[in-house]
Amino acid sequence: MSTPSGLPTPRVISAAPSPPYRGKALGVHAILVGYALVAILPVLLIVMNSFKTRAAIFTHPYLPPLSGLFSPIGYQTMFERAHFARYFANSAIVAGAAMTLILLLGAMAGFALAEYRFRGNAWVGLYLALGIMIPIRLGTVSILRIMSDLRLVNTLFALILVYAAQGLPLAVFILQQFMRQVPRDLKDAARIDGMSEYRVFWLVLPLVRPAVATVAVFTMIPIWNDLWFPLILAPGEATKTVTLGAQQFIGQFLSDWNAILASLTLAMVPVLAAYMLFSRSLIRGLTTGAFK
Repeated sequence: MSTPSGLPTPRVISAAPSPPYRGKALGVHAILVGYALVAILPVLLIVMNSFKTRAAIFTHPYLPPLSGLFSPIGYQTMFERAHFARYFANSAIVAGAAMTLILLLGAMAGFALAEYRFRGNAWVGLYLALGIMIPIRLGTVSILRIMSDLRLVNTLFALILVYAAQGLPLAVFILQQFMRQVPRDLKDAARIDGMSEYRVFWLVLPLVRPAVATVAVFTMIPIWNDLWFPLILAPGEATKTVTLGAQQFIGQFLSDWNAILASLTLAMVPVLAAYMLFSRSLIRGLTTGAFK
């Protein structure tokens, strides 16, 4: 068949997905929904049971805190028996200072490795990448000895230094790859205009904002949830973090589950807030990194 002008009629291709493709998409979505439920249900159980009495936690653990089950006794016990305002302040100071050092030093190191070619460039990047593979907890005894010699035990500064060293390898590895994708013409044009290398660095940094958000989230969560180093380096009452403070409600024979669940619920709030704040940049950074 042809049109009045004599040209052949274009074929119309249907955009509807074929049945096998539709079944595969449904299968993938079912797996993702199942994984989301597995990840979300424990969090919901912690939040719901934090507003119940101790008896209701064990008799009706899967029911929401309705009128017959609701009780704020866990939060009252938490604030009466512990200085959770101080614990939250300590965790915020440690996480904020460590993340600042990680992002600043990691971005500078990533910019230097991506921008300047020198002998041993690849070996330096490999050396820093080894920090991702080797757990820092293997050096706990040496770290404790160093902090003791420097008289930094039971100080927040000791935790800040350890967490900064822990997060730097991942930050350098991710930011270095993203900074290599910044057009070189942009940096050369800035240098021609008379910008120093520091100003070129601050010019490039906003262009890798998704990578910075990714590093921020990936480093904040283990720092905020860590129990190992606060228990070893800063176990004093004045330097306790949120995670360590929640452990004081766990006894040898009887545990105050109301206060434990209440403290864990409040400890989740900053992490969820950080994820909601950086979620769009985090997803963009993950997808961009996957394509690269």
